[in-house]
Amino acid sequence: MVRGRHRSLERERLNAICPYFTMFPLSVPITQLKGELPETWVLDPFCGRGSTNYAARLLGLSSVGVDSNPVAAAIAEGKLVHVTAADVEAACVEILAGDAATVLPEGDFWSLCYHPRTLTDLCRLRSALLQDSSSPGRKALRALLLGVLHGPRNKGLPGYLSNQMPRTYAAKPDYAVRFWTKNRLAPVHVDVLELVRRKARHYFASIPQAVSFRVYCEDSRTLELERMGLRFSAVVTSPPYFGMRTYVPDQWLRNWFLGGPPTTTYRQPNQLSHGSAADFAEQLAAVFTNVARACKPGARMMIRFGGIHDRKARPRDIMLDALHGVRSKLRILTVRSAGLSSRGKRQADQFQRALKAPIEELDFYVRLEEPS
Repeated sequence: MVRGRHRSLERERLNAICPYFTMFPLSVPITQLKGELPETWVLDPFCGRGSTNYAARLLGLSSVGVDSNPVAAAIAEGKLVHVTAADVEAACVEILAGDAATVLPEGDFWSLCYHPRTLTDLCRLRSALLQDSSSPGRKALRALLLGVLHGPRNKGLPGYLSNQMPRTYAAKPDYAVRFWTKNRLAPVHVDVLELVRRKARHYFASIPQAVSFRVYCEDSRTLELERMGLRFSAVVTSPPYFGMRTYVPDQWLRNWFLGGPPTTTYRQPNQLSHGSAADFAEQLAAVFTNVARACKPGARMMIRFGGIHDRKARPRDIMLDALHGVRSKLRILTVRSAGLSSRGKRQADQFQRALKAPIEELDFYVRLEEPS
């Protein structure tokens, strides 16, 4: 029993390969998906870092994940490919052994964030992965590198490539430069290959079974889910909370690694608009209408949703308005409290930033009676 539990915990490590703000607890989708038939296809139209998809993998279920943020999609895909630690290490060795030239970003931020040799290797990896990330080993390597791109400096072996920085979000360049200069923090050399080797052996120590999966960096309002040739029986998801618009700028450094500019990015195509609660609910309704068309009659949906203090709109009202606006016959079975956002790692924790007071999060349980 103890050995089985240890092996289970090892398999769950991979879910944490990259710290990410939508920390949807793995236990939630596992609980929702237990008991599903082996042929079940699972859908998460706001997959974030892919916790629902990874839970499906642990249970031997096939899944589809969709997210408009390329950082989220890359992390999710890296957790679903079937690879070993040796495969990830080999992909890194192959790239670093090459002689491809690469251009290094310039400026105070880059000279203070990374040691010159570390930055050189990082940019070589970035360039190669932008050219080709088609193999499972390279997809997993890309997700691993996103996870170690920035974070705190440890007293022992380095766990991240950067100078002192949060691990969940990237500090803005000007602030980071002022912080490092004021505290006289210079970047130390981190051996990229050694760190990749060590992290790969940690995250890929116990490999879950291979399952069929698809991850799309797309807009769930317009992606033609019903034309995939699949019919989903279970949907487990957590949409962005109304008013939370810091996803893209807080991930600017990871976005750079995936081909974005070497500066803070404030907008991402295909994001939901947060102009008003009514508009936001209408956009969620469009997503769930699209989802319903690709589901089997009787498909079950579990949607976790909450809010932030900056917006006065009630999360319950927004989600109910969205569900009532779906152009399919849905039955809302129940709405349950998921507890306060101060308990566990929740979206509303805003990357370890202090909140005025905890906010209740809600789980909406829905059944599709008849697609449109």
